[in-house]
Amino acid sequence: MGDYALEAIDIHKSYGDHKVLKGIDLNVKWGEVISIIGPSGSGKTTFIRTLNGLESLNKGTVNLMGKPFLKDQTLTENSSAYKEQIIHVGMVFQSFNLFPHKTVLENVMLAPEYHGMNDKGINQLTAIAMLDKVGMKLHANKYPHQLSGGQQQRVAIARALAMQPSIILFDEPTSALDPELVNEVLKVMEQLAKEGLTMIIVTHEMNFAFKISDRVIFMEDGHIVEQGSPNELEHSQNERFKQFIRKH
Repeated sequence: MGDYALEAIDIHKSYGDHKVLKGIDLNVKWGEVISIIGPSGSGKTTFIRTLNGLESLNKGTVNLMGKPFLKDQTLTENSSAYKEQIIHVGMVFQSFNLFPHKTVLENVMLAPEYHGMNDKGINQLTAIAMLDKVGMKLHANKYPHQLSGGQQQRVAIARALAMQPSIILFDEPTSALDPELVNEVLKVMEQLAKEGLTMIIVTHEMNFAFKISDRVIFMEDGHIVEQGSPNELEHSQNERFKQFIRKH
């Protein structure tokens, strides 16, 4: 299975002349929960999207479960290595990306489009079990528009879990929610962390990040500037990190 769930090596990403990621390295252990924090425009979302091929790499390598997954421009989303491996990566977006004309249950039973598995749905028992896990089983036959944002995001988490991924990426999963709905989503994520799921979370929720993460990564200007356990970071001497935390 490889020592690491995921390895990102020397990740570079530019849009035209604008360099967004400037050589990022990250090794993620099995069962590790990593939160990525940092100011807007630091490259956090771009980075998490390069880890599953939603953004192509200009340079760098991503290995998944000890096997090659993405590399520079060569291992693209059409390669067999990518197709074999992508099913091991779940993703939860800022916007919930549910199909409006399908019920909650149908949404969870549909393998996400980017997995290229539209012919292989998720069976109903698995889907219901995952809805139960996020506290949404009673809403299985409703449509997304009948749910609050927090409920929709919990359904999106159930959909990611239904693929039984080895690792789940969360891209600011609460940033589109009304403040009073944020906690119900964070609670579900905290429970998953306790269950030992490997998770990488881009988030603005500082207290949450420091509470549930094994490691917090501070990104700024396309680099990882500081990282460590929540405990270690309490004693960080990095001025830019301390300044960021003071503001938040």
